Amino acid sequence: MDQKESPAAQLQGPKYLACESRIIYLLLMIAGGMMGAYTYNVRGGVFCNAQTANIVMMAVALGNSEWRAGLYYLIPISAYCLGAFVSEALPSPVKRRGLLRWDTYLIAFEMLVLLAIGFLPLSLPHQIVQVSVNFIASMQYNTFRQAEGTPMATTFCTNHVRQVGIALAKIVRKGDMAARSRGSVHLRMLVGFLLGGTAMTVLCRFFPRQAVWLTLIPLGVVLYQLIYADLGAEHELFDRKPGGH
Repeated sequence: MDQKESPAAQLQGPKYLACESRIIYLLLMIAGGMMGAYTYNVRGGVFCNAQTANIVMMAVALGNSEWRAGLYYLIPISAYCLGAFVSEALPSPVKRRGLLRWDTYLIAFEMLVLLAIGFLPLSLPHQIVQVSVNFIASMQYNTFRQAEGTPMATTFCTNHVRQVGIALAKIVRKGDMAARSRGSVHLRMLVGFLLGGTAMTVLCRFFPRQAVWLTLIPLGVVLYQLIYADLGAEHELFDRKPGGH
């Protein structure tokens, strides 16, 4: 005889929210690969999804006594820092309104920024686009932190490569099948990022300015799924925090 779910379990809801699902993270990884490829191909030859390269280049410039060039990197670094600050400060005020989750508003805002970037002429200083992408990439990275309990980074790949290597070691040494499952998740994220960057690079050859609009496809699917969850199945779970927050 099947046992009915307890009232406590019904109130708790599903184990993971829609904003924590692996498909959402895969789509965000695809969009992350697209953003990195876009800024590299047509907006100044830089990657705006993370800041390690900017800090290294700043150190190199300062070490070569190129003070002006070195101090320039404070702009993208500050934009990234501001994105983290905003994404940490806004969720609580947004939550009190009780309509949509912060995660949902963020994706909508991100789409608006990327839509606007596609209208900006390539003749404008590339720094305008670079700083904009720095800002939204930081907010995305700081907001989407765990996919069904697995820590994730949706705008760069270093940790995913590391986790695949760790999983391989555990499989070879211990035959750890749980590690195999975790490693496959990170490998799928890497493949998604790679495919997103590849598709963007191809499109940049034909529509260099508007190619950024390709990111609106995976992000649009994410936005639809999050709105559907917020207004429907997960409306009663609005006070529940996603994993990692």
